[in-house]
Amino acid sequence: MSETYLIDASVYIFRYYFALPPNWVSRSGYSTEAVYGFSNFLLDVLSRDPGHIACAFDESLGNCFRNDIYPDYKSSRALPDEALAYQLAACREMAEALGIASFASERFEADDILATLTRMCAADDRAPVVLTRDKDLGQLLDCGAASLWDFAANEILDRESIRQKFGVEPRQIPDYLALVGDNIDDIPGVPGIGAKTAARLLAAFADVEALIANVAQIASLKLRGAKSIAEKITSHSRQIRMARQLAQLEYEVPLAIEVDSLARKAVEPEFAIALAEEFGIGGLANKIRRTLDNRAHSDDANSAREHMESVIS
Repeated sequence: MSETYLIDASVYIFRYYFALPPNWVSRSGYSTEAVYGFSNFLLDVLSRDPGHIACAFDESLGNCFRNDIYPDYKSSRALPDEALAYQLAACREMAEALGIASFASERFEADDILATLTRMCAADDRAPVVLTRDKDLGQLLDCGAASLWDFAANEILDRESIRQKFGVEPRQIPDYLALVGDNIDDIPGVPGIGAKTAARLLAAFADVEALIANVAQIASLKLRGAKSIAEKITSHSRQIRMARQLAQLEYEVPLAIEVDSLARKAVEPEFAIALAEEFGIGGLANKIRRTLDNRAHSDDANSAREHMESVIS
C-alpha cells in the first residue's frame, strides 16, 4: 500500500516566510517567498509518489473553540497582515492546483484537522505519516499515525523518540503540557513544575486526573520538594484541567469526507504553472511539469497493469 502523508502546512509556510529573502513577487505586487518555498517543498513531497495526501491550514487564530475555554489562548500571536494573508491563501491555492486535498476551519486548528484525518486513516487501515515540525503532535502516534516526519530537517520521530524527548508516553503529551505549560500557545503551566518533574509525575500517574485524585501519594515518589509540589497540584487543579483541554487534540472535526477523498489527484500541470507565474514563482514551471507528468505516467502504468491482470485472471 502506498504511503499516506498528512501535512501541517502552516508550520512550513512560516518556516519559509522567515527563512527566505523576498526575491519573488506576484503580479499583484505582493512578496511571495513563502509561496515559493512551500510550493517547492510540496513538489519534493509529491516526487515520493504518495497514494494519499492532504494539507491542513490554520485559519482559526482568535476564533478557535479553545478561545472560548481560555480567552488568552494564543493571544501573543499577531493576526496576519494583508501581505502575509495573501501568501497564506496563495499557498493553499498552489497545494490544490498540485492535486493535494486541503482543509481549514475557522473553529478548529490545523492540528485538530490532522488529528481527525489521522483517526479516519487509521480506521481505514492506513497509518499516515504526519509531516510537521511540531513535536507536540506526538500524541498522534497513539491514535494511528506511523510517525512524525520533519521533511525539511529529514528527522523522523516515532513513539520511542517522543519518550526520549519528553519523558512521557505519546498519549500523555496533553497531560505533560497541562503541567509545564506551552509559551508558544500561551497555555499556562503550574509554577515550579518543569519538564523533569512533570515526567516523573506522569511516570507514576496515568494522567493529570489520576494525579489530582491521588495527590497525597506524591510524597512517596521521593521528589525534591514533594510537599510543595503536592500543594501546587491541589491549588492549580482547575487550571491544570483547563490547560489539558487546550492541549488535547480534537479528533471529530466535521470534515464530511471519506478517506478516498485524500487520494492524490492526477492533474494537468498547465494550471499549476499558470498559477505559479501569477505568484511570481514561474521558475518552478519545469519542476511542476516534471512532477505532475511523472504522476500521470505512473497512473497510466498502473492502469495498464491492472488491465493486464484482469485479462490474465
